[in-house]
Amino acid sequence: MNETLNVLETRRSVRGFDPERIPSDELIEQVVRAGEYAPTGRGMQSPRIVVVTNKAVRDKLSQLNAEVMGVESDPFYGAPVITLVLADRSRPTYIYDGSLVMGNLMNAAHAVGLGSCWIHRAHEVFDSVEGKLLLASWGIEGDYEGIGHVALGYALKEPAEAKPRKDDYTVWVK
Repeated sequence: MNETLNVLETRRSVRGFDPERIPSDELIEQVVRAGEYAPTGRGMQSPRIVVVTNKAVRDKLSQLNAEVMGVESDPFYGAPVITLVLADRSRPTYIYDGSLVMGNLMNAAHAVGLGSCWIHRAHEVFDSVEGKLLLASWGIEGDYEGIGHVALGYALKEPAEAKPRKDDYTVWVK
């Protein structure tokens, strides 16, 4: 099977990361580069990717995300690296553009041997006062919406096999 197709078929969400095994900057850069090459409306490259490897900032993001959920547990499943995807609300395709970046990040992570999981609530976190202050502290200005976080790292265990695809997933019109 084609290597790319194999990656697409075998990638699974990881919900348990080894917090002690930190991916190398080189691996993270490969994942992020794939995100940068995601298709965007009219090729405008409007999303922004934020890579968080600083533990204190990672933990702050976890706390803010948990507050949105109303829990005290770590919504990032112990992942030591968090990539955040933001998209410029002024672009009519911003949600799609950001979602494609998210997909590329997760597929690339799997291709280089890392686990990943899409974590929601970035919208709420970065629409909050604290979230906006974080963006400003990172030099990100503009009307950006948080599309999602990608929890990134080494899986504690192999993810389960994929469920069979449903029979009516695809409809052919010939």
